[in-house]
Amino acid sequence: MPIYEYECNDCGERFEFLLRGEEQPACPSCGATRLVKQFSVPAAHSATSTQPSCPGQQTGPCGVSDCCRGCDLGGLMG
Repeated sequence: MPIYEYECNDCGERFEFLLRGEEQPACPSCGATRLVKQFSVPAAHSATSTQPSCPGQQTGPCGVSDCCRGCDLGGLMG
């Protein structure tokens, strides 16, 4: 069951929808069915990784203990 991203033509709401079979998505905000499927980047998950999940952990430019909080690196992560 794939998850798709949509934008509503009527109200502009952007949302994700878990598509099951022949189900037709509707906007959770206004209920409209005139939607545009958005391009999205697929996520890849690995059971093991030697790379940190945040580029800030590699170099530590901001010095914040919680990765990507309090600096602009959070915007880079999506």
